[in-house]
This record gives sequence, C-alpha cells and structure tokens, in this order.
Amino acid sequence: MDWLYSHRYTIGIVVGVIFGILARLNMLRTDYRQYPTYPHGKIIHISLGVIAAGLGAVAVPALLDKNYTAVTFLSLAAQQFRDVRNMERQSLTKVDELELVPRGAAYIEGIAMVFEGRNYLVIFSAFLASLFSILFAWYWGVLAGILSIWIAHFFKSGKKLGDIADIEAVPIRMDGPDLFVGSVYIMNVGLQDSRSKIQEHGVGFLIKPKNRNSRVTLANLGQRQAILHDISTLFGVYRDEGEPSLRPMAKLDINTGILGVLLLPQEQDVDKTFVALHRVPVLESAVRMPSEAGVNKNKGA
Repeated sequence: MDWLYSHRYTIGIVVGVIFGILARLNMLRTDYRQYPTYPHGKIIHISLGVIAAGLGAVAVPALLDKNYTAVTFLSLAAQQFRDVRNMERQSLTKVDELELVPRGAAYIEGIAMVFEGRNYLVIFSAFLASLFSILFAWYWGVLAGILSIWIAHFFKSGKKLGDIADIEAVPIRMDGPDLFVGSVYIMNVGLQDSRSKIQEHGVGFLIKPKNRNSRVTLANLGQRQAILHDISTLFGVYRDEGEPSLRPMAKLDINTGILGVLLLPQEQDVDKTFVALHRVPVLESAVRMPSEAGVNKNKGA
C-alpha cells in the first residue's frame, strides 16, 4: 500500500509540474512591447515558472501526509515572487527613462503585478493537476490540468480600452497657435514649424467613456500615458529628444469626460491605429468604480 501511494505521489508530482510549466508557457508572450525580452527575459520567467510548478505539485503530497509544516515553504515562495515583482518594477523604471514616450509608473506597476500574479496561477495549475492525479487517476489529473490552463488563460488579461469607451477618429485643427482634437483643446503651439509638422503628421481621436466608472478611469493620468505609449510603440513617434512640442498628448474635456488624443505616428494608418486603440489594456491601478459606493447608489437599490 505504501508503494502504491508513493507511486501515485510520483505520478501526481510529475503531472502537476508538467501542467504548471505548460500554464506558464501559455501565459508567456513577447509581443509588440518586447517584454519579456527574448531570450534572457523569457529564460528568467520560465525558470521561475518551473519553481512555482514544483511548489504547487509537491504541496499536495505534503497535505495528504498531514505534513502541514512542509506547506509553510509556500510562504517563502510568496516572498520570492514579491521579489520578482520588485525586480520587474526596478528594471522597467530604469528602461523607461530612455523611452521617447514613457510607459509611466502606473503601467510599470501593472506589468510587475502581472508577473507576480502569473506565478500564483502556475502554482494553482500544478496543485490542481497533482491533486486529481493522486486522488483519482493520472488521466483525471490531465483533465484537471487542461481546465486549470484554461482558467489561467482567462485570468491572463483584463479589460481593453474598447470595453469601457467608444473611440472616434477626428481631424486635428489649428486655431492660431491653439491646437484642437475635435472640440478638445490640447495645447498652445508657438512655433510655426511645429504647427506645420503637427498638421502634417498628427492624427486625432476622441475617446468617449461609456459610463460614470469609465469616465473616472479615463481621467487617470497613468491610463492616458499607457494609451500614448502603446500606440507610439506600435506605430512609432515623429519626434526626438528635446522637442517638447512634438509629443503625443491626451487631454480631458472636463465638462464631458471625453478624452482627446493627439498622436504623431511615423506610420500614418488611421484604420490600424483605430483598431490598436481598442486593444490598449485598461490598467488595474487606474480602474475606479464610484457608482459602487453606497452614497452614489439609489436608496431603493
């Protein structure tokens, strides 16, 4: 009987580790933002994923053997993954100083949070696959592992800008030195040369919040900077260091909550930019839900 349980434990741990690693690989992408970098950034995160998978898989035999003290190593793992978050934050902050259109602190914090959270999803996948393999049979562990990967994939990404706002392409116009995107005032442009370049290369969009919560989210400076950074990364930016008048900007119409966005892409394709804007991530740190506050709810609700 002891041999049988030992055999099950071995199979369960192996199945758990495999599905934990698969879950991490499924959540690891080097996209247009080029982060994590290839190959060394990926190697770091895959290695951490293997460690997380091992922790999740081994926790099941420890619990079944009532070796509760052994599970305390999960607290050490949590500390290690918090260190990963700090590492990502510090690294991205240093790199951000060299960007023509920075990510901003809110975007960096969101990325760091994601990389910490995904390690916990790996532990969940490994734990679930290992548990079902040991309690039932290896094929039930495989099914549980597949389900856990689907759940991890579901939690991999949050809302996009298109989910909370309507986006409209509008012309930019100069009223003397004043620059407008649609009806939203952007800034005063003093130099004639800068005005000409903005009129030649500028593209304007209005982002209209769908509800009260979206309006507050769009007003967040971190969310605005994330929009400018993502689009500038995808399509380039027509500026260089030391040209403050030639920079993408996002200004808010305080009366309506509409966000006017001025972009200066090197690749001027309004249709592609329109699609890309819909896919800009909504930052967790920028989300606000004032409608959920008790003072804002109807008395009869």
